[in-house]
Amino acid sequence: MSATNTARLAALGLELPPVPAPAAAYVPAVRHGDLVIVSGQLPLADGALLATGLVGDGPGEHDVEAAASLARRCGLNVLAAAASVAGGLDAIGSVLRVGVFVASGDGFTRQHLVANGASELLAAVLGPGAVHARAAVGVPRLPLDAPVEVEAMLTVRS
Repeated sequence: MSATNTARLAALGLELPPVPAPAAAYVPAVRHGDLVIVSGQLPLADGALLATGLVGDGPGEHDVEAAASLARRCGLNVLAAAASVAGGLDAIGSVLRVGVFVASGDGFTRQHLVANGASELLAAVLGPGAVHARAAVGVPRLPLDAPVEVEAMLTVRS
């Protein structure tokens, strides 16, 4: 028998955090039939941003490894939001699409490597159901000056 999503999360030494409160007029996730659409999640822990600023190669900018770690946290928050409307983490079946937005410094072009932080976390927790389409997009700034934001569309097991 294959491991559950919850067991894979625990094996990583992680727990689902509380769902971060929305920063504006939206909800963290919406379920429509067997689809769950998760709003953009920031790298929040205990209600606070883990970092602010840009990702890039310039002075004071976050490097790819640090930004990928922040994207991983965003991915964990995506799972928490999805689980909150899906009926728990084990009710999540697959990931259809992930969108990763990276607040990028001048000339930065490795958004796809930052996005791997979220994609790899989803794969580690959801197993074979985590194969997904993805966009990794560089933007000048994100809400609250976050370096990374991740949104997703997932399915609920029937």
